[in-house]
This record gives sequence, C-alpha cells and structure tokens, in this order.
Amino acid sequence: MEALQGGYNQQPLGESEVFLEFQSKLSRAATVNRSVLLVGERGSGKEIAARRLHFLSPRWQQNLVTVNCAALPPSLIETELFGYEQGAFTGAQKTRKGRFEEAEGGTLFLDEIGLIPLEVQEKILRVVEYGTYERVGSSVTHESNVRIIGATNADLPTLCQEGKFKEDLLDRLSFEVLFLPPLRERGEDIILLATYFASKMALECGRKEMPSFSEEVLSVMLTYPWPGNVRELKNVVERAVYRSDCALIEQLDFNPFNNPFAKIGEKEIPTLGKPEQTLDLAFFDQARIELDLLYLREALKQASGNQKEAAKLLGLTYDQLRGLYRKYQDQV
Repeated sequence: MEALQGGYNQQPLGESEVFLEFQSKLSRAATVNRSVLLVGERGSGKEIAARRLHFLSPRWQQNLVTVNCAALPPSLIETELFGYEQGAFTGAQKTRKGRFEEAEGGTLFLDEIGLIPLEVQEKILRVVEYGTYERVGSSVTHESNVRIIGATNADLPTLCQEGKFKEDLLDRLSFEVLFLPPLRERGEDIILLATYFASKMALECGRKEMPSFSEEVLSVMLTYPWPGNVRELKNVVERAVYRSDCALIEQLDFNPFNNPFAKIGEKEIPTLGKPEQTLDLAFFDQARIELDLLYLREALKQASGNQKEAAKLLGLTYDQLRGLYRKYQDQV
C-alpha cells in the first residue's frame, strides 16, 4: 500500500496493435472522472495501467493510493480503507486515517478488488453513491472526493451470480472496463520487452556487452504461452542474462524449481485419463495429438527451450524433434 504524488516513471512498452489499442482506450478513460475496472491475467501490468490512468487524469497532482486487497486479511480491509477512532477495538490506541482519506482529491487503486468482503463492499458502495463514509467506531460522517480504479483477474459478473460480489457495486464501478492484453497476444512486443529487460540486467551485472538472443531462443519466446505474462518474461530473461557467461543468450529456464537430483522413478508420469474410464476410441487421433503436445511442451520446458536438448530428453533425433515442433508450432 502506498500513496504517490507527482510524476510517473513507469512507461508502458510495446508496439503491437493490440497493445496500442489498449493504451488508446486507457488514455480516453483517464480524462473522465468515473470509476474504471482493469481486468487482466496475473503479471499483465494492471498496476502500471492504474498509475497511467491516474497520471493522465485531471487528478494527477493529487495522491494515488494503492491497496492490495490480496495482501490483507478480510478482517482488516475495512479499517485499512476507512480508518478507525481511538478505542474502536482492542489495540486501537489512537485515531488512524483510512486510505479513502489519504486519497482525498486523488485516486484510490483497489488491486484484487474481487477479494473484498461483502460487508466492506456495502460501505464502498455508499462512498461511490453518496460520497460519504464513517471511520470504524465513529458516527461522524466524512465526505469523500475520490476516484476508484479497481483491478482483478477474476470474473466479477460470475462472482455476483454466486453472491460473492454486490451487483450494485459492480454497476457503479464499471463505467469503463478495460481488458489488458495477455503477453502471448502481443507478438513482437515479447522480443521488445525481452531486449529491454536483458539490457537492464546486463547493466546491473556490470556487463560491458549488451545481450542478444539466439534464433532458437527468439523462436521459443514467441511460441511460449507466458502464463505469468510480463512479470514471468522479466524473471526468465533476467535469469538467463545472469547465468550466461557471454552476451549471446542461448538458453532460457522457465522453471527454476526443476530438481536436478530428483530420481526418474519419483517423477509423476502424466496420463490423459483415469484407468477405470472407458476410452472413446473415436477420439484416438485427438488423444495422440494431445499426448505429443504434452511431452513436447514438457521437454522444451525442461531443456529451457533448447531443441537439441529436448530431443535427447525424448530419445529423438534433432531432425525428428524439429519435425514434431514444426507440426505443432502454433500450439506449443
């Protein structure tokens, strides 16, 4: 949680059409004094987008206050947002301002907004509708002039159907809903970002030469699905630069938790179905494709993207592995 005032030094980086279209929508939404919801996968840059929304808005000279709702126990979210009076509960030795009060005149960014308890959602709804709230343990009403930006990777309409999120609050917060593009949809932005992260890591490590990537590594980066998005790319690239003894990066490690001392017999053998299930023989071709993909992905993962090493792990020749890769390159 933090309160920021003044400039903005985290510029988004990308040139793909989908990324530029998102930035255009974000810039338009920033100028309107209404709530915005940012929806995106983990690591896709929701906090950077929230900062950009604030600093492009008329409120840019006021505070941007960030609250990570996932980092707080549900029982503490209310006091964190609205503050409390002295003696409101055991341990409340003095009055404390809440995040709404700290963000007065500016922007309140609620990250992982889907995790806020229903009773706290009710109080937030009142702030949005009437611009007023009370500290915990107080009957004194405070006025609030705060713009709310929410972020989540959850399906909020589904949470409403399940009774876990208030529909009225969702209606008030969703003046604009912006979906962040996942990294796998951003094409050459992957290489642009990887080069940027590699250069920064090289400088941090005191390297004289700027890093570059082999053709094989570039191909792997463009086909890997990046479930952790930009955050995962940053970790993978920085790890590769740090471990490399030369400027040319020829290996990527997507899973630093691979235990080199694990016994083969202890590794779980992946299966496509339970033994007791009756197999539908009409789906033989599809099952064979899924099995090929399962082993190809795992081999490339364990080999850190090195196709020659992946071929050895699968007991194939390099040409056989290349043929398999070309066959499924759009799905790996």
